[in-house]
Amino acid sequence: MTSSPGRHRRRSRGLRLVLALVLLAGVLAVVVAVREVRDPGADPASAAASAPATTTPPTSAPPETTPAPTTPAPPPSTPAPPTFDRTQQSIDDPASLWVVVNKARPLSPIDSAPTDLVPISGLQLRAEAAQAMSDMLAAAAAEGLGISVQSAYRSYDYQVGLFSAQVARFGETRAEVQVARPGHSEHQTGLAADVGGGGCDIESCFGTTAEGQWVAANGARFGWVIRYPDGAQDVTGFKYEPWHVRYVGVPLATELQRTGVRTLEEFFGLPAAPGYPG
Repeated sequence: MTSSPGRHRRRSRGLRLVLALVLLAGVLAVVVAVREVRDPGADPASAAASAPATTTPPTSAPPETTPAPTTPAPPPSTPAPPTFDRTQQSIDDPASLWVVVNKARPLSPIDSAPTDLVPISGLQLRAEAAQAMSDMLAAAAAEGLGISVQSAYRSYDYQVGLFSAQVARFGETRAEVQVARPGHSEHQTGLAADVGGGGCDIESCFGTTAEGQWVAANGARFGWVIRYPDGAQDVTGFKYEPWHVRYVGVPLATELQRTGVRTLEEFFGLPAAPGYPG
């Protein structure tokens, strides 16, 4: 039986359609295969959307460190006071402000006299001592205290007469406790004075007055010291005389006060002089 031309054409179109579908399926298979090679197992449509964004990892902060403990700085040290030079002035020369005169150490020459005496309160002292005395009395007066000079420089000849009068009145033993022999008196140096005030002059009671206590506490500021302190008779040879002051200059007076050494004999390492030799 012979097929008709129309049927033949329809069969040809069907074959072509089938071939086209087969070809299209092959192309699709190739495309899918290529994409799977590039990103295996990924859905081509969602690969770009689901891929995580590339971000720079955050920089971690450095670990917090505990500062090392610091040792507190030591407090500034107080420098030690410079060593006092005890040899800067003579203790033998009658012209020296530091001359030490006592019962075992007479002046040399024994009748020596200062050459720079000036008047003060109707008496005389060496110029530097006189100025220091005036300054001290003025400072006391500014605080309402009245201190006066009762005795100052005494010459060798004057001391001869005074000592003789004391011996005649009290006997030599008692006189030697109260008055120095000529040549052994600090008054002969022009650096010593007897002061009074507060109703007590040249008596032990001066030490109990406001004036006497002021002199003991403030004299060093002006270069004066109590030469014969209480309880030192075995060293100085003289009983307590709070009225008898001796000028040694501010540096030495201040050092004596600072160290608490009460007598020149002890400060300069001299032998005690409780009595006259022989």
